[in-house]
Amino acid sequence: MRQITDTLLMVRPVAFRMNEQTAVNNYFQEGLQLENEKINKKAQEEFDAFVAKLRGVGVKVIVVDDDEKLDTPDSIFPNNWVTFHENATAVLYPLFAENRRRERRAEIFEKIEEEGYQIDNVIDYTSAEEEGLYLESTGSMILDRVNEKAYCALSPRASEELLIEFCEDLEFTPVIFNAYQDVGGKRLPIYHTNVMMCLAEDFAVICLDSIDDPKERKNVVRHLKTDQKEIIQITEAQMHHYAGNMLQVAGQDGKKYLVMSESARKSLFPIQVAAIEKHCEILSSDLSTIETCGGGSARCMLAEVFLPRN
Repeated sequence: MRQITDTLLMVRPVAFRMNEQTAVNNYFQEGLQLENEKINKKAQEEFDAFVAKLRGVGVKVIVVDDDEKLDTPDSIFPNNWVTFHENATAVLYPLFAENRRRERRAEIFEKIEEEGYQIDNVIDYTSAEEEGLYLESTGSMILDRVNEKAYCALSPRASEELLIEFCEDLEFTPVIFNAYQDVGGKRLPIYHTNVMMCLAEDFAVICLDSIDDPKERKNVVRHLKTDQKEIIQITEAQMHHYAGNMLQVAGQDGKKYLVMSESARKSLFPIQVAAIEKHCEILSSDLSTIETCGGGSARCMLAEVFLPRN
């Protein structure tokens, strides 16, 4: 099993804007005093520059254009609705926002197969939407594919019941906890685990301060240490600059990179940068419009492809 891949799926936006349906529990989202057309144009520019940087270091990026007719403002974040696995399985996930459900498009699978990848089996959890249960893929879960563990901070977008079903079906061990952020003087659940935690081959970047329960915090640390991951802690303030929303990928000749936004990179202390650079290079890109309106960053834009090739 591999923890990192050199192949990514990305969806180029055509109607990107602040999604009013996700803003109810994504406290990272903010409005911009710009027309939607201008917001989308800026998002496209950031997207294209990001893709160019990834391809520039040898990462294979499969780009699919969003469909304007669908009016899917968050299509730029495909990692929330699908995962692709080494056993030629694709998994479809139930999404909290109704207008995000249109992001799941058969032609995206067709495009991946055209690129020479094999999908033999699809596991579909989307019927859980009818019961009001959600599990937003690698937004809700941080997968340790090598040690077969799924780290998950419970939230309105991460159902414990569905997480356990996923773990039974794909033979992962669940590591369950609660993570919070300060919102107007209250501690409220963080909407996605992947904004407070990133898991690489040999290390984890994590905001342990967001796990308020000492027992839960200790349990997460125990799992990471057991699997010999170096723990690089970030603060809650850094988390709000998306310093947890990172992904390790492989480029040319298997060289490893930790991919993040410019905002995340600038928020890191020199000691944290040094800790990361012991393991791999940092690759950062300006995603400020996407982060502000979308409430997601670099990791959310990247759906990893682990499928076998035909």
